[in-house]
Amino acid sequence: MGNDHPDADLYPEATGPAAATVKAHSAEHHLKLYSGWFCPFVQRVWIALEEKGIQYQYIEVNPYRKPNQNKPLYESTVLCEFLEEAFPDHTPHLLPKDPYDRARTRIWTDYVTSRIIPGFHRFLQHQGQDGLKEKQHDFLGYLKEFTKEMDPKGPFFLGKEFSLIDIVIAPWALRLWIFDHFKGGLGIPEKGKGGDDETVWEKWRVWVEEVSKRRSVIETMSEREHYLPIYQRYADDDAQSELAKATRAGRGVP
Repeated sequence: MGNDHPDADLYPEATGPAAATVKAHSAEHHLKLYSGWFCPFVQRVWIALEEKGIQYQYIEVNPYRKPNQNKPLYESTVLCEFLEEAFPDHTPHLLPKDPYDRARTRIWTDYVTSRIIPGFHRFLQHQGQDGLKEKQHDFLGYLKEFTKEMDPKGPFFLGKEFSLIDIVIAPWALRLWIFDHFKGGLGIPEKGKGGDDETVWEKWRVWVEEVSKRRSVIETMSEREHYLPIYQRYADDDAQSELAKATRAGRGVP
């Protein structure tokens, strides 16, 4: 990365389990995933590729300097649906067959984009103690509403099968530990201390545990220590990503 880029000093490549996945997909292939290892939006697509067992070539790039060649596609949810349609023989299918469940998937995917991700960043980027509890309360409220819509028996959003809606929120769920590091705690009650919301938070804990054990999720995560400098910038409200700038301006996901 060039020194002119605001993220020039970030760790340049995937580490831990994700590094092994990168190595396994380094050979030339017509389907290429241009990725910043740290980007949660890219991780959605990466998880989908791994879940479906689709062959691809991983290419590490600065997400601000995406190559423009051949027939590039972008936007993570669009890409995930593209993979479903372009590789129909690859299973598991990440979109349910039932039209109602497909509609619910799209409704709650939009909820993640319009509520949960902005709430995550408003909480993380908030400066000082005044108003911090309010940002925390709002974010936890969005998580609760999402969790209430999960299948009662779980363990995943639509029930027994891991699907697109789980993939859409997973990268942010797996980064919630940063609030303990930078903001004094996420605020989800401990087991048995959730009061009227105990059932909801227990469902959330089960979901997080199951998603965290998923091979496709594990193998697209890097070592925690290398995420810290990235999220330090968000916690200090110095990050220069389009999402960080939109959050500062009071807007949603760009």
